[in-house]
Amino acid sequence: MALCALAVLLVSCAGEGDGQATEAGEAAPPNACPQEGCRVSISAVEQFGAELDLTFDANFTPDLARNHFHVYWDNFTAEQVSDDAEPRFGVNQGDWVSTDENPYTTGDAASVEERAGATSICVTAGDGDHNVIDAEVADCFDVTGLVDF
Repeated sequence: MALCALAVLLVSCAGEGDGQATEAGEAAPPNACPQEGCRVSISAVEQFGAELDLTFDANFTPDLARNHFHVYWDNFTAEQVSDDAEPRFGVNQGDWVSTDENPYTTGDAASVEERAGATSICVTAGDGDHNVIDAEVADCFDVTGLVDF
């Protein structure tokens, strides 16, 4: 009898607090980093008028309120494209665009017009507070042949 009660308790508690299901039984949006960490890379870049269309390959589903992409030019580092750049990494904060779009068309701080001599566009994963998740995990794509210098 005690074993049955324990089994019922374990089954009824499965999934609580793990973000996998809501009280209504609906799946929560997958946005937490997998065990190996959030990884994103640029799989394709194409010209789109005066801007660029970037296609990302990520192991998580982006959501601006949670984990998403930080897109920036290579005149900044992954450490700089984080709201906690100064206290966490001791560097001046740079400019980037937070997005959950895939593909993403460059604009704002990631606009081709804002590249200030940069030759590569980069991406790293950011969290809901717009902090870089892992500054060691970033990817850049050389756009020398796609933009006018």
